[in-house]
Amino acid sequence: MASTALPQVFGVSNSLTGRAWRWRGGNMDLGQGHFGDGESIVRQILLARGVAPEDVQRHLSPTLRDFLPDPSEFNDMDAAADRIAQAVLTNERITVYGDYDVDGATSSALLIRLLRDLGVEADYYIPDRLLEGYGPSGEALVKLAEDGSSLIVTVDCGAMAHEALAMASDAGVDVIVVDHHKCSPELPRAAALVNPNRLDENDLAAAHGHLAAVGVAFLLAIALVRTLRAQDYFEDRKEPDLFALLDVVALGTVADVAALHGLNRAFVAQGLKVMARRDNIGMSALIDASRLKRAPACSDLGFALGPRINAGGRVGESTLGVRLLTTQDPDEAREIAAQLSALNEERRAIEAEVQQAAEEQLAAQHNRAVHVVAAKGWHPGVIGIVAGRIKEKSGKPSLVIALDENGEGKGSGRSVPGVDLGAAIIRAREEGLLVKGGGHAMAAGLTVAEDKLEAFTDWLDAHLEAAVARAGQNREMLLDIAVAPGGLTPDLVEALDGGGPYGVGWPGPRVAVGPVRLVKCDIVGNDHVRIIASGDDGKSFKGIAFRAAESEMGQALLHASRGRRLWLAGRVKIDDWGARPAAELHLEDAAFAD
Repeated sequence: MASTALPQVFGVSNSLTGRAWRWRGGNMDLGQGHFGDGESIVRQILLARGVAPEDVQRHLSPTLRDFLPDPSEFNDMDAAADRIAQAVLTNERITVYGDYDVDGATSSALLIRLLRDLGVEADYYIPDRLLEGYGPSGEALVKLAEDGSSLIVTVDCGAMAHEALAMASDAGVDVIVVDHHKCSPELPRAAALVNPNRLDENDLAAAHGHLAAVGVAFLLAIALVRTLRAQDYFEDRKEPDLFALLDVVALGTVADVAALHGLNRAFVAQGLKVMARRDNIGMSALIDASRLKRAPACSDLGFALGPRINAGGRVGESTLGVRLLTTQDPDEAREIAAQLSALNEERRAIEAEVQQAAEEQLAAQHNRAVHVVAAKGWHPGVIGIVAGRIKEKSGKPSLVIALDENGEGKGSGRSVPGVDLGAAIIRAREEGLLVKGGGHAMAAGLTVAEDKLEAFTDWLDAHLEAAVARAGQNREMLLDIAVAPGGLTPDLVEALDGGGPYGVGWPGPRVAVGPVRLVKCDIVGNDHVRIIASGDDGKSFKGIAFRAAESEMGQALLHASRGRRLWLAGRVKIDDWGARPAAELHLEDAAFAD
């Protein structure tokens, strides 16, 4: 049955963010908070996320054994493993060519660390975001060949690099592409192209199209070790510990906003365990630089560790992330981690300036299906983050484009569920509206000539208008559980965490709390709304709505809600700043109860 036919939670049909509240799965109104068996809550969470009843046990504690496919199911996987094995056996010079974001850095680090364990010191090449842009350039590939590399492995890029790979092929160098971005029907010339999003993939491989590039690289690592084992390579040497690489797999998967279901969820669940051991010198330094006093949680990968790795490629030196994750020198690791933290603070300041300027342009775009903003002087390293912020505020796909002095714009876009922005960008490129472009459903990048920007904007708006309208119909806040304020406890948070790790495609549980009255409501930090709420049961709790002060919900909480009873909805977290840990609500929506 469609969710629109289900009863509204607490009768909320139009919340302060304009949404109807409905149960994601079955009704889990726990009243005064006596939730009993935590396992029953987790079971309901899994069922609400599409797990079949007979498959619940496998998802309770996701392991690689239960979710790993045979890498040979993927097109060109065996060819890629055979070619790299040949290079290992004959001591060829190998270069890993990675993208400058977290997925590229972790994919590169994974292969470099693996090859090191196999006795090969591979080189790496990470392009400069500002000077070279996304993806492999033919000139760089040819130069690497001239410098002695006979095998180049591109990671997180290359699926659409037809011209660059043709130049490399003509120069006599073998290139293996390990990617996850959308492919065109005609593939570029390569020794092998491993990508679950190839249009000619079989059903099992295509079902793994949600993998980040680092996940695809891990499957290649399995295939490579298996190939070398069959050739007796490990008769007198130890096999690499592939499980030790799962920390970088988890980081790249979460930071690239890959859907956390199936194999990805197993990658992250097991990778967090590896990360907690701190065996990776660079990862340990990164955790320390992020001021984490405990083992990292899934959210830390996206909000603390990932942004620091990204900062090198965005506003600093693109190789810093790979250097950090592959170094064997603790002093160097601490130095790079500190440098990345400083660059991350610089990135925040630059981002705030671009965000403000972009939002000023949005005032004239109320009727647009897709928000497109562009200006000269914007730093290309932060446009993806700003696009994401605009998308979150507006609920519409958003593109932010930085124009240079030569009349060319580099753009980054973020989409909403149900609107495939990557496919639209590829179509626009094929229509001649873009110089370059590609991506996946929820994120895309492009290069556009300034004189074609208006035509591209109009085309994109018309092309996606129907999809955006469908996505915006019957906007809903899907809830998993409801409790009175007294039920908002650390025990509840712990029970809900049992269904994790959570992320895109496997959303964290949303909890409704109430009815409550606000005891306190004010603005803290960067436009965050902080509340203290008290319920009819006499219990109170703290909550915060991030970057919400100027939103309709934020203004209503600050000015219109005094004395009125409210239902509040969001995700519950542990606040461990006080003498005793307490549960707090990260507020996403609210509705008047009377």
